[in-house]
Amino acid sequence: MKKVSKTESEKQIKDFFVNIKNKTPMEIKKIKKLAMKQNIKLGKLKKTFCKKCYSVYKTPLIRIKNKIKSVGCENCGYINRFKIS
Repeated sequence: MKKVSKTESEKQIKDFFVNIKNKTPMEIKKIKKLAMKQNIKLGKLKKTFCKKCYSVYKTPLIRIKNKIKSVGCENCGYINRFKIS
């Protein structure tokens, strides 16, 4: 695999998340691995896909309770929880 600089990786990740609705879980897993390898934070972008099965949220089950947002994956049923500040 060819070495890629950090700025090229950031650009590649930014371009990837522009049209995430048409991406497969394998592509998302590769981009996440690239971000981890280059120590690039995904921030709010990681809330667009399930952290267990890497599928994109199309119509997730969303619940808010006590400043915690719960997002249920429609593919695997896993519930991701995020703090709301």
